[in-house]
Amino acid sequence: MLAYICKYTPIELFESIDVEMELMEPEVVQFNRAEALLHPNVCAYVKGVLEMFADLVSKRDDVEGMIITSCCDSGRRLYDALKATYPDKFIYLLDLPRKVTPEAVKLFTKNVSTMISAYSEHTGRAFYSDGMIRPLKAYLKAHPPALQSDAPADAKVNVGLIGARCSQSLIDTLHAHGAKLLFNVTCNHLARLFNPAEIGRLEDYCEQLLAQFPCMRMAGAEDRLNMLDDFEDKLDGLIYHTVKFCDQYHYEAAALKKLETFHVPVLNLETDLTRQSSGQIKTRVEAFIEEISANKSKADTQADGEAAPADTPEAVKLVPAEHHAAPYVLGIDSGSTSTNTVIIDGSGQLVAWDIVRTGAKSILSAEKAMHQVLDKAGLKREDLARIVSTGYGRDHLPFADADLTEITCHGKGAHAFDPAVRTILDIGGQDSKAIRLNAAGDVVDFVMNDKCAAGTGRFLEMMAHTLDVSLEELGQLSLKSKEDIRISSMCTVFAESEVISLIAENKEPEDIAHGVHAAIAGRAISLLRRVGIEEAVMMTGGVAKNPGMVAVLEDQLGLKLRIVDEPEIVGAYGAALSGLEQL
Repeated sequence: MLAYICKYTPIELFESIDVEMELMEPEVVQFNRAEALLHPNVCAYVKGVLEMFADLVSKRDDVEGMIITSCCDSGRRLYDALKATYPDKFIYLLDLPRKVTPEAVKLFTKNVSTMISAYSEHTGRAFYSDGMIRPLKAYLKAHPPALQSDAPADAKVNVGLIGARCSQSLIDTLHAHGAKLLFNVTCNHLARLFNPAEIGRLEDYCEQLLAQFPCMRMAGAEDRLNMLDDFEDKLDGLIYHTVKFCDQYHYEAAALKKLETFHVPVLNLETDLTRQSSGQIKTRVEAFIEEISANKSKADTQADGEAAPADTPEAVKLVPAEHHAAPYVLGIDSGSTSTNTVIIDGSGQLVAWDIVRTGAKSILSAEKAMHQVLDKAGLKREDLARIVSTGYGRDHLPFADADLTEITCHGKGAHAFDPAVRTILDIGGQDSKAIRLNAAGDVVDFVMNDKCAAGTGRFLEMMAHTLDVSLEELGQLSLKSKEDIRISSMCTVFAESEVISLIAENKEPEDIAHGVHAAIAGRAISLLRRVGIEEAVMMTGGVAKNPGMVAVLEDQLGLKLRIVDEPEIVGAYGAALSGLEQL
């Protein structure tokens, strides 16, 4: 078995002599080996490849080596590390030209021939003496390109995928949530369209290899985005995927944002290709599909001449039991810190709500929250026409009839509480979200920070513990500050050390508390600016009940935040409204 990383690798040459070729698509848990062998700033993909290859070597006896192309400096460093670590393996760096000119094709053909000779010398396996063309053409005829899509038959939206190499789990997530991929031109996606009849020499094969949709390191890459114009009327959304430290694709993602001729919703998705990022990918992709599905459905409805649904009544309040009107719908927001439940009636008005602390098992907390809110409403489980879940635990509640992302639900809930709201800031226990709405309450853009505890309610909890005060006391303490103290580090571990140092310097607790809140506010405002701050701005989530946090945010934003009486139930209320719409 030979591993490879690049779509320009001549894998068909090897497969024609029965060599198993495996594309490296890493989704690893940690980078222990890579951190020891590579520079910290080497991209996550290359680190993941090293980890994956090491695992393959340890588990399989038939791993002959890996072919690496000279795409970037990270790839070259991967070659250096593997060559030194596995001297007995066939670790080969294939030099790849940047152009598709006659001279470049000749050079690439020469490089491929040299690689084949090196492989034969290393393994003792000889390629065919006729220049490999006959078995290669036979292989290509027997293995035509697979153009059929794995998309679901009931696909709801058409999506394009472009950018840096992505994992198969991203594609699986798209398919699982009703998206049809019209194209995938990420840099490691194989899009072989060989014509065996036109291959009479090795040079012809190499020319067709180079003529694939160009990656960002190839000449002509500046025209990549022009392809999108041909798909604009067919696409409902576009996903641009980047990998951390892969600067070439970050530049193109920035150029796409400035492309005034392209009017399709775009989701910029940056990952480190670890299994830990699967949750982030899932939430973002689901929210994006929900957003574009809703827009498409609304457009189809209006095109059919039907009136758009009326806005939810502006005044959302608890109504007396004698005014309740079936059907009853329960929305449940299963978060990392709290589990919030809401029951609404057929008119969308609140019947009851409840908040419980999320314990070690989210399912038990969710069941407890559901029973408590049913008791408050004077209802039984069988009285509920529908249950819709949201939050991080939304997929793991077996009693829910449907689930939606917290992006969609916070947008819908905030619009229902206050239709004037255009921007939402949700600082939850595990993540922070900035969401921008249009006048109809549809989500038009969102960004999330869920890579670490920095800028979240969990960060505040840890800082309160360090200052030996309760979380409730921390906010009030911040309001008494007289000295402007800056917490420079946003890493939770380093910030805790910084706070301990400030305590040792006899700084006042209220000044330290204010510095902690100011640090989180800075991170939150940077999220808001990425979606565009448009008034009115609503703050949701448990941190909205922290007066110190609200005061710092309002001071830095220069505006008054809109906060409902119970900001923790906004997402659950949005989930319940979605359930009512589904009915």
